[in-house]
Amino acid sequence: MGEKKLSFDDVKVGDEAPVITHTLTRTDLVKYAGASGDFNPMHHDEVAAQAAGQPSVFGHGMFSMGLLGSALTDYVGVGNVTRYQVRFARQTWPDEVLSSRIVVTGKREKNGKRLVDLAVTLSNAEGEDKLVGEATAALT
Repeated sequence: MGEKKLSFDDVKVGDEAPVITHTLTRTDLVKYAGASGDFNPMHHDEVAAQAAGQPSVFGHGMFSMGLLGSALTDYVGVGNVTRYQVRFARQTWPDEVLSSRIVVTGKREKNGKRLVDLAVTLSNAEGEDKLVGEATAALT
């Protein structure tokens, strides 16, 4: 039994995607560094991060964007995102619980495509926005 596919006709402004949460771990940082090739010591070397004035190592911005992007594609479907952009608002820290919020902000038709506009954010448990952005998905 497959999941119900999100359709243009069924979605309405104000609808929210299911929240995805993830606790950021130091292992996430090391795994992402290896996968991405981003070995900036601020993301994995506690001594170097503290010497640079940071309280600790911190998460890669693109890891956070990928986490939010996964929540987005879980909601609208893989291959349906036509635009996705974010502003990196704050650093992410090990042990923070990060949660997605995706809200439908508009529906429109353009060049024969049925488009849904979305506001997207990734925040910690204290409500601090880490990423703030928007996305568009083409739905049938």
